[in-house]
Amino acid sequence: MIMAIAMAFTAAQAQVTVKGSKFTDNWSITLKGGAVSPFQHYAYWPAARGIWGVELRKQVTSVLGLGVEGEWTVNTSSWNKQYSVWGPHSKNIFDHQLVGAFGIINFANWFGGYKGMPRTLEVEGVLGTGWWHGYKTNEVIDGVTTHVKDDNSWYTKAGLNINWNLGESKAWTLALKPAVVWHMGGGAKQSTTAFNANRAMVEMEAGVTYHFGNSNGEHYMTLCDKLYTQADIDALNAEINALRARKPETKVVEKIVEKVVEKPVEHVVDNSTKSLETNVFFAQGKSVVTAAQMPNVERVATFLKNNPGSSVVIRGYASPEGSKEINERLANARATAVRDLLVNKYKIAAKRINAKGLGVGDMFSEPDWNRVSVCTINVGE
Repeated sequence: MIMAIAMAFTAAQAQVTVKGSKFTDNWSITLKGGAVSPFQHYAYWPAARGIWGVELRKQVTSVLGLGVEGEWTVNTSSWNKQYSVWGPHSKNIFDHQLVGAFGIINFANWFGGYKGMPRTLEVEGVLGTGWWHGYKTNEVIDGVTTHVKDDNSWYTKAGLNINWNLGESKAWTLALKPAVVWHMGGGAKQSTTAFNANRAMVEMEAGVTYHFGNSNGEHYMTLCDKLYTQADIDALNAEINALRARKPETKVVEKIVEKVVEKPVEHVVDNSTKSLETNVFFAQGKSVVTAAQMPNVERVATFLKNNPGSSVVIRGYASPEGSKEINERLANARATAVRDLLVNKYKIAAKRINAKGLGVGDMFSEPDWNRVSVCTINVGE
């Protein structure tokens, strides 16, 4: 039910489509390990056994992920009390195996929206199910060997992932992974209620995850910097068809060609300028610098690094849509976003940067071009 609700919410996030997303994108692998102990009737740490495992996961949207896992418990303690469903004490090194599938819901992205890059700290909910296998050994009682069959059943799991996404590239994640696992199989001496504390065990694990590189050049989902509705697409198609139907103005073209041949245009370079400019454009209502705009920020950073005497003024603007308060906030956020990248990613001293929002811009005739931060570099001496 929770997964169905999450998928309904993620349908509303169709606009935050990843740039260049393919089936091979947004995969990760996790190695994990820790301790596991029965939910009740045992003191946790004295009865704890080691557990380790591996996960392979595909992030379907910024909120929903799906994966498969395998876990194995290491036999270092006995769980043979009256309420045990774990079977006789096994002499095998690995006494239980869990292999199954799971789904995750990223609560940070669900409730806070995805900003184009993973947050440093995120919390995920986990639900899973799969095959439970208990490795058993023969018992010798009063000199008589009793053959004990391995236990095959199934399990369900509910837990959390508390993630720390590391570095600028967010390629690595460290996580705490507490969970409760229920043994769902029945037995003659056991309760028929599957979700029963007597049939549950608690996992306390830590994991390290590597996120494979995507076709967008990053290790995480990036947002498309331009979004189109069906109405936009229909209008563009109509314009294209109208252009196709137009007859070429042959005489006008011939006259233009003649002028160009007779007198080539001379390009004059003015070396007296003491400033340079570049623009960083934003999607409507957004203040996140997309991957497509990062080269413009890097161009500014490279110049500042190569010219220690230079500085930059960043002026943030918004397009006319929306209220004055929202546009002023967006304009300021866009200037701040570029400044923060220069300081945090490229290590440019903050004192060399003057960032400010100037509300609605009118530099460009196309309104959506005014969703921009204009970076003016003062070259210096």
